[in-house]
This record gives sequence, C-alpha cells and structure tokens, in this order.
Amino acid sequence: MNKVGLTLLTAVFGGVVALGGYKLFESKKFEGMSIEDKQKVYFANNPTGVISSTGNPDFTQAAAIVSPGVVHIKTTYTRQSSQGGGSGSPFDMFEEFFGTPQGRGRQQRQAQPVQASGSGVIITEDGYIVTNNHVVEDADKIEVVLTDKRSFEAKVIGRDPNTDLALLKVTAKGLPVVKLGNSDNVNIGEWVLAVGYPLGLQSTVTAGIVSAKGRQIGILGESQQQPRGYGGQEQPIANSSIESFIQTDAVINRGNSGGALVNAQGELIGINSAIASPTGVYAGYGFAIPVNLVKKIVDDFKEFGNVKRGYIGITFTEINPELAKEKGFTDVNGLYVQDVVKGGAAESAGIQKADLITKINGRVITSSPVLQETIGRLRPGDKVKLTFKRDGKEREVTVTLKGEEVNKAAEGGKSSKSATEIYNKLGASFLPASSEKKKELGVNSGVVVTQINKGGVFEYFGVERGLVITEVNGVPVNNVDEIEAALAKTKRNIVSLKGVPERGSTVVINVPIEY
Repeated sequence: MNKVGLTLLTAVFGGVVALGGYKLFESKKFEGMSIEDKQKVYFANNPTGVISSTGNPDFTQAAAIVSPGVVHIKTTYTRQSSQGGGSGSPFDMFEEFFGTPQGRGRQQRQAQPVQASGSGVIITEDGYIVTNNHVVEDADKIEVVLTDKRSFEAKVIGRDPNTDLALLKVTAKGLPVVKLGNSDNVNIGEWVLAVGYPLGLQSTVTAGIVSAKGRQIGILGESQQQPRGYGGQEQPIANSSIESFIQTDAVINRGNSGGALVNAQGELIGINSAIASPTGVYAGYGFAIPVNLVKKIVDDFKEFGNVKRGYIGITFTEINPELAKEKGFTDVNGLYVQDVVKGGAAESAGIQKADLITKINGRVITSSPVLQETIGRLRPGDKVKLTFKRDGKEREVTVTLKGEEVNKAAEGGKSSKSATEIYNKLGASFLPASSEKKKELGVNSGVVVTQINKGGVFEYFGVERGLVITEVNGVPVNNVDEIEAALAKTKRNIVSLKGVPERGSTVVINVPIEY
C-alpha cells in the first residue's frame, strides 16, 4: 500500500515538474515572439466572433420605401428685417451648419419675401410631418412638396427649440409613411442612409455609417450653456435643451436639415439636424436627433401642443480626471452635482450638492447626454432611479420628476443664478494654477484658462488659453467656486479681470456682460 502511494506521489510530482517546465518554456517562447505572433496567439485563445460586414451592401429597397415619405419643405418670410445685427431669422443659429437662406445676407436686409428650404419626414398617412424647428421657425408660409410633385400648405402643430424639433400637419390622406425605428438599437459602424433635399436638389439618398452616439456639439442656442470649468458640461437649472446626436458620415448638406436618417431596413433612426464643417458644406460630420427622443416630443406636440418635460432639478459637471482628482473620486464616469434646485425633484429625493451621480435606471452615465436624453423622454410625474455616491458610499434613490414651474420659481428667488449666468457668458473653462505656476509668475492666486468656447465673451475679446487670471472684480481667485463668488460682485454689468501672461506683466480686462 505504501509502495502504491509512493508511486502515485512520484507520478504527480513528475507531472507537476514537467508541466511547470513546459509553462516556463512556453512563457519564454511567448516573450520572444513578435507583436504580430503574440496577437495571433491571443486571438486564437480569445476569438472575437466578428463576421466581416463588408461586401456589396444593397440599399435599393430601403431607399425605395423611404424616399416617398421624405418631403421638401419650402418656407417664406415676408416680415421687414432691421438693418444690421440679427434679423431674427430662424437660421441665425444654424447658418454655420446650413448656410444663408436664399436672398438673405448679414448686411443686406430686404423687405421682399425671403425663401428658405429644408426637409421633413411623413410619420402618419393623414399628414403629420416631423422636421427641425430651425427649418420652420417664424415662417409666414410653409409649403410641403412630395416626391410625386403634390404640394400642400402646412400648419405648425408644435415647435421646440430645445430639441430643434417641429411637428407639421397637412390636410391629406393616404400619404407614404416612413417607419419609426429604435435608436437605442443603433450600433456604431452600422450602415445608414440620409434622405433629403440638399443644395436645392430633388430627393437625394446618401449612404454612410454611424460614427458615434450621444454627441453633444453645443449648437442649440442659449439652451447650451458653456462648461463651468474642468472641461465638463453643466446643464442650467431652468433649461431643457437636449443634445444627444447620432453622428454619421453619410453626406449631409444645406437642405438635408429635417430629413431622414434611416437604417438599412428603411427604419427611421434620426432626424438630420446639423453638420460640423469649416466651409459650410459636407466635411464628413453629420448629426441627427435620435428617433426615440423624436417620438416623445411629437407625441407631446400632438397631445398638448407643446413639450411636457420633467426636471431632476440639478446643475452638474461631467466628471473628468482633473475634477476627480480635486474632489477625491476614483470614478471615471458620472456627473458631479454643483447645485440642487430648492423644492426640486432631486432635493425631494435626498440628492445633495457634491454628490456624484453615476447611473440612471441602472445605466452607467458616461456623459451628460446619457442623462439628458433619458430625462428628455419623460414627463413630470415620471420616476427614474438614480445611483449616486456620497462620502464614498453608493446609494440609490427614486426621483419623481417635476415640471418647469419649480425651476422658474427657483430662478425668481434669491440665489447665485445671476453669477452663474455671467460665468456661462464668459465662455471659458478654468483649472486652479499649480504652486509651481504661481511661483513662476510671482503671484499668490490664480486660475488657468484651459479652454475658450466659441461664441463666448472670452473669444470675442481675444483672451487666450493659458492666461492665468489672478483676480475677478478685485477679488483673488483660486478655483471655479471663487470665480463665481467674485462674479456675484459684478456692478453695472462690467466684469473686471486681472491676468498675468508672464512674470512682471499684468493685463486688466473690463468685460461688459449683456443680459
């Protein structure tokens, strides 16, 4: 019996030695491999399961079923425009993306009718059509032309500048309809078609892929306030602007605005809204409003005539490495609560200033559009689950959304709202100056301008990134909170800034702030 045990023990020991020797040999062999060979070994053991999506995609059926349901929208503006300055045209905000409407220039203002055009998507056979708000805003006449050349005059059922959506209605029956899809199921890299009426052309179909989701590009007017430091995005208290665009490289140009972005099955996944381009024409970056948000907004238009939006009642900053380090967070995702609206939904649920919201309905908040789009699909009285961290401990609460009347009441009360508005108008991001930087410049206080945002006061006055601002309204500043506190001391709408570009040199900038 002992001999048998000894034999087994010897066999096991020999096997372990042999296996260990093999592993050691294998490890040394692996280390000596090229990168390409290492990759081959890795993916042999960890197959991706990806099947090539190339080949010869056929969009003929999708194009055939969608094109009849995408209409040409022609608008006419007959009001007398003022000389110089803004005309109040709905295209002021979007000229950079879709060009100047025919007959309109920045300097020349005409009394004769001005025309512009865009696209729209038929979503019911009895004449409901969705398009962009900026396509029809303030138009005196709206004409809808189908691909079969039938023409109808349309009336506006509802408009929402905060999502750049509008719902029109024409008197007709049996119209071709574009099927609504599910934008939550859209995947980066999948084929999509853009259908519309670009550059004065008739119905045009272009193809591309989904380049990104949840894009925030800051084009929705005053509703998109600039970041409050740290490069993050703050959503103002009484604001309901939503930017969570689907980005595509399908060709989109002037006139595509309000048209359809559809998947390869011919289902509507977005309403084309803007392009990013240095020239005003296609440069590879188009943006569409996700259809799941569109569904909610147009239902509100149809039922109420306006948008019924729920509010959480917070201002926040997107977490990033700099902010996480300053606040002592280990999380790389989430929204840092800057403030809580008094009497708002978040306060009622127990959310406090300095909490870190990490999930909504169990979904990780990787960026502010995740929260914005989720809330944008809901109405007052709807509930959401928020996961947040306080003092390192994770908690979960159910928040019952409230209407905008709470936010309006908060605006009317005594608060730092005016200082926040001034901060946002500056159009810049800041970080505390390091002790080394202060020593280099010979100053005791200071914040570094890390970003200049387009359209802000800093850009207008030529303030450059890297400038160290030591005082605001005569008050030394070392961080974002101190900047906002100092802005509350603004008098006669003039903000005084003291900066130090280099040691021994000081600049003073007096910035007028308009309300």
